[in-house]
Amino acid sequence: MGAKTLIGNDVYNKESLDLGDIKEIMLDMRTGRVSYAVLSFGGFFMGMGEKLFAVPWGAMTLDTDKKCFVLDVKREKLENAPGFDPKHWPDMADEKWEASIHSFYGTRPSNGQAPL
Repeated sequence: MGAKTLIGNDVYNKESLDLGDIKEIMLDMRTGRVSYAVLSFGGFFMGMGEKLFAVPWGAMTLDTDKKCFVLDVKREKLENAPGFDPKHWPDMADEKWEASIHSFYGTRPSNGQAPL
């Protein structure tokens, strides 16, 4: 699949609650693998501004029947996830930032090493 076809896909949790949609796909230039999907969650309908989250690619599964991604996280946990606003992206090459994201979602970095 082309990465462009994934942009805008909805993301739900296992309880079928809408968590947002994919805004961007981030590649690890060292390995050539997909590292993160940037998830948009929130927005004015929830009484807050849009918040973005870098979700490790391995934390999501693709539901081909429903044509969406599934992220095994409760909505309340995502509300407290490390995120960023659309105008201030983090340095995704920062190893400490990467470790904190993988620790939060319980995943491993795409380079196969354990989080710090």
